Amino acid sequence: MKIKIGIFAGLFVLVTMIGMSPSFADSNTTVLSTNSGIQLTKTVVPMTISLDNSMPWGFIEGTVENHAEGHPVIVQIYQNDEPIHFAQTNVNEDGTYEYKFRARNIDGDNIVNVYEGDYKVEIFKSIQITGKNLI
Repeated sequence: MKIKIGIFAGLFVLVTMIGMSPSFADSNTTVLSTNSGIQLTKTVVPMTISLDNSMPWGFIEGTVENHAEGHPVIVQIYQNDEPIHFAQTNVNEDGTYEYKFRARNIDGDNIVNVYEGDYKVEIFKSIQITGKNLI
């Protein structure tokens, strides 16, 4: 019985900790426009690539609730307010998206870190709105 209580208490603490730690604590989402039942939003999140990064790939992923079919997610990466990389990626049927980018190039002994330091990532999403959500 003590084992069951211990497991339950451990799971409760774990779930509570996960619920209290948001993925993008510094994120900021704004509505840019609404047209023909489609709302364009922009989410800004920070991204930090460590100077001692050893991974060749980075990725940006997320979910678009009620995504507007046929509208990709636009990803814009800035460093010190200078544009670094722009891309778009399709949204899956379940609303998820993922964009992979090369963070480090390795060619024999030659290693080039494509990304180092702090960045601002702007993510543009198109949301299908209906009924009471219409503005």
